[in-house]
Amino acid sequence: MPERLQERPPEQAGRLAENIIYFARALRAAGIPVGPGAVLDALAAVRAAGVGTREDFYWTLHAVFVKRHEHSVLFDQAFRIFFRRRGYVDQLMAMMLPQAPPNEPRAPQAGATRVHEALFSGLDDKLKKEEEIELDARLTVSDREVLQRKDFAQMTAAEISAAKDAMKRLMMPFAEIRTRRLAPHIRGHLIDLRRTLRASMKGGGDFIDLRFIGPKTKPPPIVALLDISGSMSQYSRVFLHFLHALTEKRRRVSTFLFGTRLTNVTRALRERDPDDALAACSASVADWSGGTRIASSLRAFNKLWARRVLTQGAIVLLITDGLERDADDTLAFEIDRLHRSCRRLIWLNPLLRFDGFEARARGIKTMLPYVDEFRPIHNLESIAALVADLQGGGGRTGDPKAWMQKVA
Repeated sequence: MPERLQERPPEQAGRLAENIIYFARALRAAGIPVGPGAVLDALAAVRAAGVGTREDFYWTLHAVFVKRHEHSVLFDQAFRIFFRRRGYVDQLMAMMLPQAPPNEPRAPQAGATRVHEALFSGLDDKLKKEEEIELDARLTVSDREVLQRKDFAQMTAAEISAAKDAMKRLMMPFAEIRTRRLAPHIRGHLIDLRRTLRASMKGGGDFIDLRFIGPKTKPPPIVALLDISGSMSQYSRVFLHFLHALTEKRRRVSTFLFGTRLTNVTRALRERDPDDALAACSASVADWSGGTRIASSLRAFNKLWARRVLTQGAIVLLITDGLERDADDTLAFEIDRLHRSCRRLIWLNPLLRFDGFEARARGIKTMLPYVDEFRPIHNLESIAALVADLQGGGGRTGDPKAWMQKVA
């Protein structure tokens, strides 16, 4: 059993305190808000609890530094990289030496790039000249084009910040639809008698200037259903920034989060500051990065919210990977009911980023027949294509029938 912090020599206790302080700075650079008070609390917590097992030390720092659900993934990656068994100093020395590439490349994990950049940003200055030579020889496109096509899960903290700003510029009014109401119109088909008489009175009744009315148009409501389960943790926070920017530009935007239950966060996303809006969303959601129950969540939405928000030709954005364990007749019934209640049902799936994706999962095969479009959403380019389509400037893509034929 390792020694407690207060039982260690002053030199070892001081090193551990310095490592915790540097670890807190790395967390702040990776995107977790850690202030000086949290660092003092962490040192006091470690001093009180002691350093027993690695798991105890992990959860002691986790209880102090992690205040939101979405920050757990970043903290986990940072802890695994920083407090390795080989030691942090050995890690730095190993990075300075040439290394052979691994035999099997590992898939990028959520936040790994951001955390790795925050922890080892000091070494970038030493290797800057060599890296610049390699980058100049390899890259032939601009940084903006690379950012447009880069996966959200592989972005650094600076790139995610730039992506958030780019999403704000993408938000524009969507294509308007025709309503049953009439409004003043230059090329209207009906004469507005009241406005015509009022206009003729200005000239003493000598001339009658006809005024017309025509069909009134307005943007359709947008309803977003965002999956926040563990399999979607790499993208949930970025998609919330996209929906927050959309809520700022549009009036009738309703946002619902679902994992094992359904939560309405429309009012929380109306906060002017994005960080305050996401903090309110995190505080109101109890099942962040948990399991997935799409059928029960859709049933709750159809029963409690469909008649309130699915009006006047609403467009529904269903953002989920479709990995539902309990894919049965209930899921088919609820997704069919949702499809018949809205004007257009668009399924946005991050799994479509893979070239070899096939719709063979049970939940995906159950939901595909009841959606109008099946599109990828994993980078800025896919979001821009979605916005262009909703504006009416792009053609509809992602026909679900094509994916169903591949499975058949």
